[in-house]
Amino acid sequence: MSRIHPLLCLSLIALWFLSIPGHAQEGQMPPPAVGVVTVQSQQVPRILTLPGRAVARADAAIRPRVGGLITEILYRPSTALEQGAPMFRIDPTTYRANLSRAEAEVTSARAALTQAETSFGRTEQLLGSGTTQAQVDQARATLEQARAALQAAEAARTLAQAELDWTTVTSPIEGMASVAEVSVGDLVTANQSEAMATVTRLDPIEVDMYEPSARMLSVMGDISEGRLKLSETIQATLTLETGETYAATGELVAPGFTVSTSTGAVDTRFRFDNPRRLILPGMFLRGQINLGTTEAFLVTQNAASRDKTGQLSAWVVRDGKAVQVKLTDNGTYQNHWIVTAGLQSGDLLAVDNLSKLTEGAAVTTVPVSVDENGVVQEQAAETPDRATPAQPAPSAG
Repeated sequence: MSRIHPLLCLSLIALWFLSIPGHAQEGQMPPPAVGVVTVQSQQVPRILTLPGRAVARADAAIRPRVGGLITEILYRPSTALEQGAPMFRIDPTTYRANLSRAEAEVTSARAALTQAETSFGRTEQLLGSGTTQAQVDQARATLEQARAALQAAEAARTLAQAELDWTTVTSPIEGMASVAEVSVGDLVTANQSEAMATVTRLDPIEVDMYEPSARMLSVMGDISEGRLKLSETIQATLTLETGETYAATGELVAPGFTVSTSTGAVDTRFRFDNPRRLILPGMFLRGQINLGTTEAFLVTQNAASRDKTGQLSAWVVRDGKAVQVKLTDNGTYQNHWIVTAGLQSGDLLAVDNLSKLTEGAAVTTVPVSVDENGVVQEQAAETPDRATPAQPAPSAG
């Protein structure tokens, strides 16, 4: 009996094994299935997120306008004061005496004026009959001096009355009063450098937001070229240090016109209602300014990535193959990149199973949805029999 050569036996076994259904294509992997969403160009709000710092709309340092001893403190610290509310009382004895003297001088000057008016009238009537023109001129000069003396006395009385009134120190604005820096019995002087207290107006509050000058130039360029349509009114919202969104919406008070030489930023001020006094002067905040709308695509941040140079890119499926495209972004909106270039309306944007994609590789697509937080709600199918073949993306209209 002849023996079969070993190599021929192995060849026959291999041919028999490959003839079994399913083994002939066992080495081929099916195309990866990816979750995709169809992107469309739309009007997207253009919102700038900027750092900000709260400043008081009014902050008055209370200083005395006259000197003397403090006899009373007329307010309670950390209380809301109305404009004109009394805060301190200075010993008024000297100023009452000054007012009495000034009133006496007014009375004396008024009597002298009456006498001068009578003398001038009599002298003028006797002109030509025992009275010379020189005497008439002298009487007229005396009358003018008496009038001037009365005006000076009345001015001195007004000043004396004002100084007496100033012995009661009042708040020039409405706001919250600080702790007094002086005590009863302390001696203060007029217009001293040290404040006796401060009054700060907290409602409304103002917030300075700092925008880099380069970004400001970019925004101006978008406006001039029609890529950005400005809103009729520029408004802003705030995020507190706790991450909470502040309830009130702010209105623009004054745009910035100078660039800081130290930070390179432009300071823009907004005003917010602050009835609960949650925002205090000096507090750091994050502001969002709604400028208007721009024509763009919204790409969930989970579907795009940046390289070392900062270039943003994403995967799209075109003609059944994965293509990595470079994107031009212009900020973010609700966990999405605002993409102004790199996509076409109708593109299938890959949002799930991105790690399996390679440039030019065939893929199968599964339509999915993405919620407002950028989370994929329907995962891509794991096996090809559940997936649908990729369709070519329609061309942009």
